[in-house]
Amino acid sequence: MELSVYATGFTMGLGLIVAIGAQNAFVLRQGLRGEHVLAVVLACALSDAVLIALGVTSFSAIAAVLPWLDPVMRLAGAAFLGWYALRSLLSALRSQGALEAAALEPAPLSRTLLTALALTWLNPHVYLDTVVLLGTISTQFPGGEASFAAGATTASFAFFVSLGYGARWLRPIFARPAAWRVLDGVIALVMAAIAVKLASGA
Repeated sequence: MELSVYATGFTMGLGLIVAIGAQNAFVLRQGLRGEHVLAVVLACALSDAVLIALGVTSFSAIAAVLPWLDPVMRLAGAAFLGWYALRSLLSALRSQGALEAAALEPAPLSRTLLTALALTWLNPHVYLDTVVLLGTISTQFPGGEASFAAGATTASFAFFVSLGYGARWLRPIFARPAAWRVLDGVIALVMAAIAVKLASGA
């Protein structure tokens, strides 16, 4: 493994993934609640690993064969994120008792995983970052694509593990219902903004 190429892949992967988005907001929320954290972290990180590998190996061929994929993914992602934004907004407007972490009814593992996977696979920005952008950058390292992909994948795992399990240090802050209101409100705004951007084709 070429360490310099690996380091470049790690840096680029981390730089792209740390941006605030729907997927990261969901992982943060699950970490704060201490609910299905390992499953959510693995679902997001493994999904990224698959997409990174896809981008490094065959992103250009996919775009040429399936030109309709981009607009379809944009509309599907906008619809899903719009729904999730509305759900978060309603959660932010609920009574204080319903927002206390201790009073929240745990969501089933299956529903939590489906949400995590949908926030990943129905978000065209994820494809843009992993398949297109990282795939393009990897072509600058002929013969070192595997090292680049390994670095980017490591960054993804490191980030999601840190976000999911590091969130527990913020629990004293989110013991207050008002903090949950703010978090849900921010999540609603972020997801709504992304949905509008996707729907407009920006």
